[in-house]
Amino acid sequence: MFEVFKKEIDFGGKTLTLETGKIARQADGAVLATMGGTTVLCAVTAKKETKEGQDFFPLSVHYVEKAYAAGKVPGGFRKREGMPSEFETLTSRLIDRPIRPLFPENFLNEVQIICTVVSHDMVHPSDMVAMCGVSAALTISGVPFMGPIGGARVAYTDGKYILNPTLEEMENTDLDLVVAGTHEGVLMVESEAQELDEKTMLDAVKFGQDGYKSVIDGIIDLAEMCAKDPWDIPDVPAEITKLNKDIQKYSKDVEKAYKIQDKQERYAAVGEVREKAVAEFESDELDANTIKSAFKKLEADVVRGQIIKTKGRIDGRKTADIRPIVAEVGLLPRTHGSALFTRGETQAIVVTTLGTGQDEQIVDALTGEYRENFMLHYNFPPYSVGECGRMASPGRREIGHGKLAWRAIHPLMPKGEDFPYTVRNVSEITESNGSSSMATVCGTSLAMMDAGVPLARPIAGIAMGLIKEGKDFAVLSDILGDEDHLGDMDFKVAGTKDGITALQMDIKITSITADIMEQALDQAKDGRIHILGEMAKALTNARDDVNDAAPKITTLKINPDKIREVIGTGGKVIREICEVSGAKVDLDDDGTIKVAAVNNESAQKAIDMIKAITDEPEVGVIYDGKVVKIMDFGAFVNFMGAKDGLVHISELKNERVETVNDVVSEGDEVKVKLIGLDNRGKLKLSMKRVDQETGEDLEANASEEDAA
Repeated sequence: MFEVFKKEIDFGGKTLTLETGKIARQADGAVLATMGGTTVLCAVTAKKETKEGQDFFPLSVHYVEKAYAAGKVPGGFRKREGMPSEFETLTSRLIDRPIRPLFPENFLNEVQIICTVVSHDMVHPSDMVAMCGVSAALTISGVPFMGPIGGARVAYTDGKYILNPTLEEMENTDLDLVVAGTHEGVLMVESEAQELDEKTMLDAVKFGQDGYKSVIDGIIDLAEMCAKDPWDIPDVPAEITKLNKDIQKYSKDVEKAYKIQDKQERYAAVGEVREKAVAEFESDELDANTIKSAFKKLEADVVRGQIIKTKGRIDGRKTADIRPIVAEVGLLPRTHGSALFTRGETQAIVVTTLGTGQDEQIVDALTGEYRENFMLHYNFPPYSVGECGRMASPGRREIGHGKLAWRAIHPLMPKGEDFPYTVRNVSEITESNGSSSMATVCGTSLAMMDAGVPLARPIAGIAMGLIKEGKDFAVLSDILGDEDHLGDMDFKVAGTKDGITALQMDIKITSITADIMEQALDQAKDGRIHILGEMAKALTNARDDVNDAAPKITTLKINPDKIREVIGTGGKVIREICEVSGAKVDLDDDGTIKVAAVNNESAQKAIDMIKAITDEPEVGVIYDGKVVKIMDFGAFVNFMGAKDGLVHISELKNERVETVNDVVSEGDEVKVKLIGLDNRGKLKLSMKRVDQETGEDLEANASEEDAA
């Protein structure tokens, strides 16, 4: 019934198995990719026709994790997988980015790719298995695809690179880098690093590239066994070819429009030329969208040609120049930390909020639940590009840009024991014309330092571009939006003066060489150092203390056996502490308690209440107490919140006392000294050995006088 084809590939010492022919046979291409006990079903489906009037390539990639893959039941009320998690969204983008440039330019049929994680062994990450499975499914599907690609993760531990590290190996590494590409070169890089230098990062990319070549060869072998007949790609219609030639008459007008440096004015001028072209060429054979597509190609040819020929750019800069930068902090008076970072026509307001352990993000991942105390959320409202648009929940772009900035900052975050706060950052992009994600990195660094977060060093980011025509190329620093759209590379590099913390590269052509990457990294380093210098004009390092509006967190350690007493039955005691003091209290299983309050009085009240429960009374120490019961033989005094001791009638005063009521009454506030335990372990207290007005230890003073 089944005609199964299988290929086993040695992938960095691990076996990657690609199997097709048994499952999802109605898809154009379906591959079951397995490494260890991690299995991903990758299915590719494409429409046989193009929608009339369509002028873009509708590719969608969906990476989906099923809870059953790890033997789990989904959390929540519905007990069913719902909206994609952040990791699923990021992995979908990760797979999309290297395959998108490899579809022919005139292929506009809808293509849908679905990767379903059906088994996870908690050892081998599923994202790289999915990427390799997608490459194989596309290659055997017959859909026009100039692949296959390979993808690999690289770790760097103790000075050595590790190909396809396990989840355990990723816990203590200085690098988490994903690289994907073809035999000819790299198409995509995504990484987080612990301030590694440019050579180490470039060598990591080369190491990953060498590693994934076996996957490409294995996919080719599989395709030779079972690939479907390739689809015919329609030729470009004669009228389109003629249009592309005739529209060149507007090249001088486009060149003139692109000399306008202000973005909105430039867009208006280009728009006028575009409308002239549409008015001239629109006919029964050529609709407006077709003419606009041809005009876009003309724009690209003009801008790219000018940059290659003159090394001058749209806004008049040279290839390595950075736009003017203004950095400000303390912008918003009530927030815990804020910054306004402006670079040319790109601007971000970033706000830092300090919270407690109760504010941590709980992440229910397939590989296990964990808590995150550092968050960075990126928002891109339509007004930032001068447009009207629909306001909706964060999309893939917002999530991806926020995560890139998160990766850039995360390696420099202080340890929890040094800074016991939950830190949330929100970046509001208020203007955009090139690399708002890198503006977010710079703004977040400043806002966090303004809030008193002790970052080891400031972090800055820069976006690099590439224009490549034949053997000629130009690497551009701090690219504009137009240079991104019309260029061949979007290469973002973030880090400190000491090294790189995050790197993301997307290539829009079939590949780039190592020499181009090396030049881009060197040029990015110079730009990063320049930006850090401009940021230093606002703030050079973190403020000495957190903002007055932020909660102050005090950490204390108690015997773990006392945690139950602090919590109380059903949480009664800890709720009372919070209500009475006005502070927030977080408890860890190891006995660490964090008390957070806006003012010191509130914090101290909570600390005193906790210590009253957890501290053991010490013999010889004087305490404030309250008389709670009168007996013939003495008075019971409550002290340290929940401790009771007996002041025997003989310890009330330094003279004979007839009745206890002659000295104290219930409710009296007194000062007592712990003098020991009786034979039943009860606490013995004394009032006569303490000055009831000053609290001085009379017994100690007497001993000093005798010694003198």
